[in-house]
Amino acid sequence: MHKCPRFGVSRYKVKDDDECSSDKNSKKGPPVKVLWYLSIIPRFKCLFANGDDTKDLTWHANGRNCDGMLHHPANSSQWKKIDRFYPDFSKETRNLRLGLATDEMNPYGSLST
Repeated sequence: MHKCPRFGVSRYKVKDDDECSSDKNSKKGPPVKVLWYLSIIPRFKCLFANGDDTKDLTWHANGRNCDGMLHHPANSSQWKKIDRFYPDFSKETRNLRLGLATDEMNPYGSLST
């Protein structure tokens, strides 16, 4: 398909002079949007292969200071709640918890700050 079935816009970047030629045999340009998928499991394996990184990845279980202060997300009530709900997962110190950080992210462009 050369056009989006829902919105009817081109799926490929077109040059200003090529907008007039709308035949299906015209040369396609680069796609407008590209989805990059990077597999995360090989990346984790590389991290655990390095001894220094392994210490950092298992710090929440081995090197944490439990003084009642919130120094790290591992000290939060949400982390402890997940540990209670999934005790088998929390027993293995090499299990990783992923977080999504959306600092400075604005999904609506310049419409909202």
